[in-house]
Amino acid sequence: METKIIFTKDEKAATIYIMKVFHCSVDEVWNHFTQADLLNKWWAPKPWKCETLKMEFEPGGFWYYAMIGPENEKHFGGAKYHEINYHRSFDFTDFFTDENGNMNTALPTTKSLIGFTGVAQGTKLTINNHFNSPAEMLQILGMGAEQGFTAALNQLEKLLNKKD
Repeated sequence: METKIIFTKDEKAATIYIMKVFHCSVDEVWNHFTQADLLNKWWAPKPWKCETLKMEFEPGGFWYYAMIGPENEKHFGGAKYHEINYHRSFDFTDFFTDENGNMNTALPTTKSLIGFTGVAQGTKLTINNHFNSPAEMLQILGMGAEQGFTAALNQLEKLLNKKD
C-alpha cells in the first residue's frame, strides 16, 4: 500500500519539509538510510542508479556517491554527517562533488535533518531541508529535486514492502 508524501516548500524560509509514513519498523527505514548497500537500491530515481563510493556513517563522517544515468552518465554527490541519534535522527550537509569527492562550490548545499518516529502505522519519516537562500532552494527545485526525491521515496516504499 503506497502512502502519500507531504512535500511542503517555504520559499521565504528557504526550507523544504517532507513527510512519509512507511508500514515497517523504524529499524528497517533507518537501515535503508544508513547502510550503503541498502541506500544504493533506492536513492536514485529510476532509470538512474546510485553507487556508493565511500561511506562512514558517523559524526564527522562522509558519504560519497555517484548517480549513474541510463547512458552511463555520472553526477557525483556527497554528504557530511553531523549529529547522529541512533534510530531517532541524524543531520548532514548534502553537496555536489566532482569524481574525486571535491565539493563543487558553484552549486548549492543543503542542510538536512532526518527524523524516524515509530507510529501505529509503522515509521513516520520527516525530512527538513534548509538552504542558504530562497534562490538556492529554487535552483535545486529547478533541477528536479521534488520529482526525483518523491520517486526515490516511493521506490524505498516498494523495496520495504518487498514489491520491487
